[in-house]
Amino acid sequence: MAAVESACRAHGLPYPREPMKSAIEVLQTRRSIRTYADKPVEREIIEEIVDCARLAPTAMNNQPWDFVVLTAREDLQRIPPILGHAEFIANAAFAVLVLARPTDCALEDCAAATENLLIAAAAHGIGSCWVAGAGQPYAPVVAGAFGAPQDRQLIAIVSFGYPAEEPVIEKRPLADVLHWGRF
Repeated sequence: MAAVESACRAHGLPYPREPMKSAIEVLQTRRSIRTYADKPVEREIIEEIVDCARLAPTAMNNQPWDFVVLTAREDLQRIPPILGHAEFIANAAFAVLVLARPTDCALEDCAAATENLLIAAAAHGIGSCWVAGAGQPYAPVVAGAFGAPQDRQLIAIVSFGYPAEEPVIEKRPLADVLHWGRF
């Protein structure tokens, strides 16, 4: 496979990857992953994941987001002490800080972008975990620690890596949450 990949890259051709899951399969099977294998994620895959976030729906096409990708172990290890939890981030292959400039729908827009990060990662077989940021007392500290301008608000921190666990989480049945016509 390495020879095929090298030859494809040398000639500017796409190289074969693991087949991606369908959107429905990803949505139905994705779970938060907090234990990661000690394996890096290729820069090209990271960029594709973030590109999917960039393409999220956005009110009036404001696109208020900025994404800070952290891959250095020392950067990843800085986050949990600031948060006071989420120690698993320190062992992730990478993390993304989702930041918003002020707009009327920045929270909603960046939440949609964050969901796209999770779905794109899962399509690649990469686990992730969304850690809250918006409105948390640590949000400006984390944003500032990684050079964000003062007008940017931390909306989310997402950790990523190849899964080293397969959590089984029960979700509420559709019949419990779906209401037709009225509640």
